[in-house]
Amino acid sequence: MSYNLNNLIRIAPVVADISQKREVAWENPKYAPYQQVRSTLPLTSADIDDAENRLLRFAPFIMACYPETRPQGGLIESPLIEIPAMADALNSRWQAELAGRLMLKQDSHLAIAGSVKARGGIYEVLKHSEELALENGLIKTNDCYDRFATPEFRSFFNRYAIHVGSTGNLGLSIGIMSAAIGYRVTVHMSADAKQWKKDLLRAKGVQVIEYASDYSKAVEEGRKLAEQDPYSYFVDDENSTALFLGYAVAARRLKRQLDEKNIPVDAEHPLLVYLPCGVGGAPGGITFGLKECFGDHVFCFFVEPVQAPCMLLGMSTGLHSDISVQDVGLTGLTSADGLAVGRPSKFVGKTVERMVAGMFTVQDGILFDYMRALLDLEHIFIEPSACAAFQGPVNLKRLGGLLQKWGLTEERMKNACHIAWATGGSMVPEKEKEIYLNTYL
Repeated sequence: MSYNLNNLIRIAPVVADISQKREVAWENPKYAPYQQVRSTLPLTSADIDDAENRLLRFAPFIMACYPETRPQGGLIESPLIEIPAMADALNSRWQAELAGRLMLKQDSHLAIAGSVKARGGIYEVLKHSEELALENGLIKTNDCYDRFATPEFRSFFNRYAIHVGSTGNLGLSIGIMSAAIGYRVTVHMSADAKQWKKDLLRAKGVQVIEYASDYSKAVEEGRKLAEQDPYSYFVDDENSTALFLGYAVAARRLKRQLDEKNIPVDAEHPLLVYLPCGVGGAPGGITFGLKECFGDHVFCFFVEPVQAPCMLLGMSTGLHSDISVQDVGLTGLTSADGLAVGRPSKFVGKTVERMVAGMFTVQDGILFDYMRALLDLEHIFIEPSACAAFQGPVNLKRLGGLLQKWGLTEERMKNACHIAWATGGSMVPEKEKEIYLNTYL
C-alpha cells in the first residue's frame, strides 16, 4: 500500500520529522489514566499470574540445564543497579537536566540468552513444551519439571520443529532453549543480524536460514515453512500473546527489586522507564506489566532508531502494521540490529497505544557515544540497540508539556527513579567488542 506523505503529515505532524530522519520526542496524545485503559485490554493480571506460575514450574528444568541459574532458584532474572556516573554524564555532556536516580535494568546480562528476549522467547518455548507434554500424558502440572531434561523427553520433542524469524536476539533465545529441550529448530534471520549470532546458533545445532531482506521477510518465510509441517510451531514475534506475557512477568520482579532497594513508587516518587523498541513485543509486554504493578505512577517511553521508528510511525498515524518505515522513505537499516524492524506489531501497538507516555528516536552515532560513556564510566558493555534507552532521559525535557499534564512537577521529579532498560549485550564475543571499540567508537 502506498501513502501520500502530505496526508500522513496532516494526520500526524511528527511524520514530517520522521521522514527527514530527525531525532524526535513525541508525546502520545492517546495516553490515558490506567483505570480507563485496563477494562479495554485483551489481557489481565491473571494472565501474568499464569505466566509467572509456569516459569516457576519450569525452574527445576532450568536449573538442571543451566547451573548458573541455581543461585536464583531457576529464575532467569537480571540485576538492577544504580549508575550515578552515567547520570552525571547525561547531564553534563548531553544536557539532560535529569533529576532523581538513574538505574540500569541489566537484561543485557540475563542468563542463557543474554538479552531481554530471554524473557519472552524462552517463556514461549516452555509454554509450548508444557502443552505438548500435557496433551501426550508425559507430565502433570504438579510433577517436578526437571523431567524435561531427560533423554526420554528430548527424544519426544525431537519429533517436533520450531521456527522463528529474528534480527538476532529473539533467535538466540528461541534457538538455545529449543535445542536444549530437543526440538528441531530453524531461525530465519534478516540481513541485519550479526554474524556472531548466526555462528552461535549453528554451534548449538540450530539451522539458520539467512535472507538478504529485512526482518519482515524473515518472519514471512519462517511462517510459511512452519505452516507446511503439522509438527512445526511458529513463534510469531508480531502477534504472540505468549511472548508478550513472558515479558510482562519482568515488571513484578522489578517491583521486588525496587522494594529490596527501598525505592518507593507512588504519587510523590514517580518511576520513568525507557525501553528500546523493535517490533514492540518486549517493550509492550514490559509496559503492560509495569502498568499492572504501578498504574499511573509509572511512565513508559519507547526509543527507536531514526531509520527504523516503526512503532512510532504506526502509533502516531493509527495505522499500526498497515504502514512501514519504507512507506515514508526510510531504509530500516541501523547499527542497532535488535531494533531494525520496518513494520510494527499491530497486536502490541493497539494493546499499549494508551499506556505509552511518549517515544523518542535516536541517530546511530549517538548510540555509540552512549556505549562508550557507559563502558568508560560504569565499566559495562551493552549492544548499540540497548544504548537506545539513554536517549529517553536525555530528551525528556523536550516533553515538558507532558510532564506538567501528568503532575510530574519539578519537586516530584527530584524524587523520581529513572530506569534505562538494557536489552542486550553480555553475550557479544570479545572480538566483536573490539570491532565496536576500534571501529565505531
